[in-house]
Amino acid sequence: MNEPAPAWLVRFPALAAIRDPAWRQAAASAQIMRVTPGYVLFRDGSPCKAWVLVAQGSILVRKVDPEGREIVLYRVEDCQSCMLTTTCLLGGLDYPAEGVAETAAELVVLPSEIFETAMAESEGFRRFVMRAIGRRIADLMALIEEVAFGRMDARLARLLLRRAEGGELRITHQELASELGTAREVVSRVLKSFERNGWVRLGRGRIEVLDDRALAALCDNVTDNGMEAY
Repeated sequence: MNEPAPAWLVRFPALAAIRDPAWRQAAASAQIMRVTPGYVLFRDGSPCKAWVLVAQGSILVRKVDPEGREIVLYRVEDCQSCMLTTTCLLGGLDYPAEGVAETAAELVVLPSEIFETAMAESEGFRRFVMRAIGRRIADLMALIEEVAFGRMDARLARLLLRRAEGGELRITHQELASELGTAREVVSRVLKSFERNGWVRLGRGRIEVLDDRALAALCDNVTDNGMEAY
């Protein structure tokens, strides 16, 4: 008689659909971990000891230089796995960045030796892992293209439109700079120009979007090779 599937699997339909014994045995060995906002899951240079799925919540993966400047590489959100963790396990590497809980989060943790066995013996699990890596690499390539070639005013406008809830963001200029991979002074200068145009209203740790159509038009009017001298 087959053992019942772990309750957490219902959050991951693609994994729940894998029926082979190797994956089912691995899934049964997973542990549930709950963390609070600000909890550091891994640091730059630390060893990778487990594969992690985010059942609920958001984990911020970022790179910080010795001077404290940072860039957000990506977020691992509901029902996603961390590509950096996966590649470090596959390559036997230490983490090259850090992961911090952005919100309260529920994690599914698979010890490294069980992950390696599942990768070797379960074709379905192996396919799931490689597809997740492929999707995340595509996201990172888009980030690199934006940082290297994108106009900062259009990138900031796009971020404001994406993150605003009810027309408002609770966020600092430094946090926006980290998201965009630039300096806080650059973000502040662009935001001030937006405010002069009547597109946003700035407050302490708060940005109110007043004219989302103007911001959207700015994004739409920028060509792929448009550059901004910021």
